[in-house]
Amino acid sequence: MKILVINGPSINMLGVREPNIYGSKTYDDLCSLVEEECKKKGVLVDFFQSNHEGDIVDIILNSYKKTDAIIINPAAYTHTSIAIADALNAVSIPYVEVHISDVSKREEYRQISFIRENAVATVMGEGISGYVTALNILLKGR
Repeated sequence: MKILVINGPSINMLGVREPNIYGSKTYDDLCSLVEEECKKKGVLVDFFQSNHEGDIVDIILNSYKKTDAIIINPAAYTHTSIAIADALNAVSIPYVEVHISDVSKREEYRQISFIRENAVATVMGEGISGYVTALNILLKGR
């Protein structure tokens, strides 16, 4: 099985960006955690992070027939990007939406998710360990 982990804007600033909300772990910590878990489970994993919506759309579209599942944290684009939702729907690859913080307890505009409707599941508020939860959800579904 091959999984693609996609992260949106400012996720590369973990550990620096609002540690009271996102914690003190870095983006490298996140990748290492997921990589170790995938290695234990015999899963291949690729990581992609971008602060640019079109780049995220491109990686999703380019994953068609190359990736078995996606873990995606579109970050701020969760609440604004129909293009990312359309790309996910176009490729029909199962995906789990992940948020490091519990967006359901945050600002009103964060209650909108354009990608949630077709996600296998949404994981939020577990910090970076939510990515491992997402991985386990996807592995149960294969």
